Amino acid sequence: MTAHRQLPPTEQEAVKARTSMRRLSRYARRDRPLTLRVIDAEQTEPIELPAGAVAMLMDILEAMASGCGIMVIPIDAELTTVEAADILNVSRPFLIRLLEENKIPYRKVGKHRRIRLEDVMNYKEKIDEERRAILDQLVAEAQEQGVYD
Repeated sequence: MTAHRQLPPTEQEAVKARTSMRRLSRYARRDRPLTLRVIDAEQTEPIELPAGAVAMLMDILEAMASGCGIMVIPIDAELTTVEAADILNVSRPFLIRLLEENKIPYRKVGKHRRIRLEDVMNYKEKIDEERRAILDQLVAEAQEQGVYD
């Protein structure tokens, strides 16, 4: 499976996504599969969606309803430096510096670098944890000094 990217929806698509999400949410249950009945050309066919697919579909509809574009990437995918930089919301030169400093593992295919999505997400998690810890520390110091109550 390759990555699938959907640009931000039109206003009409966002309205359809909101309506679909609202209607589907009545039936979607956490960690439960969902059977849908598709009616097309007077034929009816039940389709059972796995629980994980139902959760992802709800997330996709929520993003579209909010006017956001989406991207679905298999967890074992290898990314280009441009794709990895986009996910981390950094410039490509900054990402390459991270790679060269061995902060994110990568491999070379010819002259091109390939980064596993899992490694990009692990780095992002680590950085997010460090930021939260620093913010918690700043808040604690501010409270000790009586600046922030």
